[in-house]
Amino acid sequence: MQALAALLSGLVFGLGLIVSGMFNPAKVLGFLDLAGHWDPSLAFVMAGAIAVGLPAFAWARRRKQSLLGAEMQLPTERRIDRRLLAGSLLFGIGWGVAGFCPGPGLVALGAGELKALVFVAAMLAGMGLFEIIEQRRVKR
Repeated sequence: MQALAALLSGLVFGLGLIVSGMFNPAKVLGFLDLAGHWDPSLAFVMAGAIAVGLPAFAWARRRKQSLLGAEMQLPTERRIDRRLLAGSLLFGIGWGVAGFCPGPGLVALGAGELKALVFVAAMLAGMGLFEIIEQRRVKR
């Protein structure tokens, strides 16, 4: 049942990205182009996501189990450290260069965008590199 819920959630998320046009890197890059032809539509999508997410996370924090009976696993770390800042910086640079973040990149890949194939391959390589570095760090 949890796998089905995850699949349906992913499909709804992907459909939302398609309907909002956020799988199109030109749309994202238009939002980041503050000095040119700025496209504010991403800000409205983000505001909608925050409006849905804030009450959902507030509700989830009060629960011990998900609606399907799984243990709630919400982040507990609140410290902003060098690793978080470096990761955020790398994420932002990649987003600004490619016009994709992971969700829209996967949706665009599913739509057959060649640029998304390059992005997803680079994303997976970066995730693999992180795992290797993290395993070495933990061993020390």
